[in-house]
Amino acid sequence: MIKVTESYIHPNPDEIVSFLKKNISLKNLWQQVLFQKVIDKAAQERGITVTAEEIQAEADRVRRENRLEKAADTLAWLADQMITPEDWETGIRELLLQKKLSATMFAGEVEKFFAQNSLDFEQILLYQIIVPSQKIAQELFYQIEESEISFYEAAHLYDIDENRRQQCGFDGRIYRFALKPDIASVVFSAKLKEVIGPVQSEQGYHLFMVAEFIPAELTPERSQEIMGRMFQDWLAAEVNYMLHSS
Repeated sequence: MIKVTESYIHPNPDEIVSFLKKNISLKNLWQQVLFQKVIDKAAQERGITVTAEEIQAEADRVRRENRLEKAADTLAWLADQMITPEDWETGIRELLLQKKLSATMFAGEVEKFFAQNSLDFEQILLYQIIVPSQKIAQELFYQIEESEISFYEAAHLYDIDENRRQQCGFDGRIYRFALKPDIASVVFSAKLKEVIGPVQSEQGYHLFMVAEFIPAELTPERSQEIMGRMFQDWLAAEVNYMLHSS
């Protein structure tokens, strides 16, 4: 039987760094540290701060979300996450600081960005079938066209992806920007319920069918999404500049 010691349960910093290196995760962690340095500096320059009341409000929201009704429940949850209340407070502060900085810098640019890139935010409800050969794809296309089999049944029987087979080819609500340009141009110019293909990709041979076209709309959720993209692009550029100017 293995004797469990304190050092066995709690690895030292060198062991953690070694593990991150072996799993090719150290660079990502290091990048996140640099991101936080950039955020702290930019917020300080703009006089952006986070109050104790704001931290408490966010902590209360997280507690409600995780159904942590008592202080003892919260402490047990934090212990399970291997963090202290002070660590948690710092994490909340950094998250709120990022949100405030992002809004200060980019909230006023969201509408302009959306107007310039509105096509990217068009969506479709997409069904697709992916099979390993053009011959199979072409045969399925003809069978569907001749009503020998439905698109949904063909997807359920022949798609190479198990999850998509279970959903009869349903691939979800897809943004134009999430598709490769050649595929996006094909499916977004199709007619509703029209079977498209075969189209070749590195995954195989695709047959597509669009169930619904969803026009671009600047909802509050999409505004947050755009602001987040702009902020992440800015962060990456700032870190890149920091690395190459040092």
